[in-house]
Amino acid sequence: MPGEARRRRIRALLRAIDIELDPIAVEPAFVHESAAREGAGTSNERLELLGDAILGFVTVRWLYERYPNATEGELARRKHALVSGDACALTARRLGFGDLMLLGHGAASSGGAENSSILSDAFEAFVAAVVRASDLTVGAAFIEREHLAHVERDEQAFADAKTALQEYTQARYGFTPTYYERSEGPPHERRYTSVVKIGEEAMGEGIGSSKKAAQQSAASLALAKLRTRDGDPPPPTDPIPSPQSDPRVIDLSTRIKSSRPRRPRTKV
Repeated sequence: MPGEARRRRIRALLRAIDIELDPIAVEPAFVHESAAREGAGTSNERLELLGDAILGFVTVRWLYERYPNATEGELARRKHALVSGDACALTARRLGFGDLMLLGHGAASSGGAENSSILSDAFEAFVAAVVRASDLTVGAAFIEREHLAHVERDEQAFADAKTALQEYTQARYGFTPTYYERSEGPPHERRYTSVVKIGEEAMGEGIGSSKKAAQQSAASLALAKLRTRDGDPPPPTDPIPSPQSDPRVIDLSTRIKSSRPRRPRTKV
């Protein structure tokens, strides 16, 4: 994308996220190291390092105030989910960072503009660029408004069903769930499908825009099915959503024929 056209796109991004800055101030956040090696300017690596620290601080502060009764361990788990590479990449995709990246020829031709690691680094670099060009208050407001609120809502929708399913199946059957994934679609519209098996039995299939989302959807359905089948309904405070209310979950009830998970066959 020519320089001026790209600058207009950055200006539109800044308007959309309600930040008043000159586009030149945040342009370096979108220069990947592969482009820097080909003479496109300084890479965003130093900004990414600074942005990672800012994101971690703002996230912990936000969680500390939002969950006053949470333990240190719970806060740490929530922070990990919110600052993960997958989470940052999702926000970067939602904001259209892929269209703004400057990539070297090789990275561009291999779909680097949709690479999760590249997008995640760009998001952290953008955070740092915003803070350096304004102040921490503006940067924190951006993180909270455009990242934390969105990502936490998605995380709560799934409520870490994978962990709940693993604890349930290990206690009931002595099994650890296994997941099998496939993906389809172009890089900018990738869709993942995950099937979770308990022993040899497929118990749930989920779809999502990331492998993690697909696995969580599959786990949510499997957990609901097992609890219903075992006569063990979820407790009132259980955050696991009903799979019937989640459009990302595919019901496999017509494919499941056995009434109990079967133990894996022993290879001879």
